[in-house]
Amino acid sequence: MQLDLLVDQFKKKDTMAFEKLYDMYSENICGVINTIVKDDALAQEICQDVFIKIWNNCESYNASKGRFFTWILNIARNAAIDEIRSRSYKNNKKNLSADYFVNILQHREEEENSTVDTKGLRKLVKNLKEKCVQIIELLYFRGYTQKDAAEELEIPLGTVKTRNRSCISQLRENMAVR
Repeated sequence: MQLDLLVDQFKKKDTMAFEKLYDMYSENICGVINTIVKDDALAQEICQDVFIKIWNNCESYNASKGRFFTWILNIARNAAIDEIRSRSYKNNKKNLSADYFVNILQHREEEENSTVDTKGLRKLVKNLKEKCVQIIELLYFRGYTQKDAAEELEIPLGTVKTRNRSCISQLRENMAVR
């Protein structure tokens, strides 16, 4: 079934369309959430909540503003960030060692076992300048806010925002070349 038709059916509250979209996207969405919260069980729970949220708010999706997957991804990312900002999450993670927060873009063993999409994404990110890798890793892989990233990198907030825009533009250019 064509994606546009499937999304239209989903917006009409067709449960079969929901199931197909869930099957298509849940693994990737859960993976993105897990890179932020770093807890499989919690990532699964948040993923379920995200799909319930998109089901309940499907009328807010507007195809002219972006792709359906991007819409779901933004909702998932925000849900994961909200979770790590919550007091209970912070209390559960207080005693973790620094080893828990290692740089995810530098894990060679993960890269060997990754899907083709993940390898491609990591390759695109690695081809960027170091300052872009830092910004993208903090904002998109670790779930930092722009303000948190500015504090972490000890640079002005405006610089983080500018770098983020230019780095995303560079990523888009790299993707177009592929």
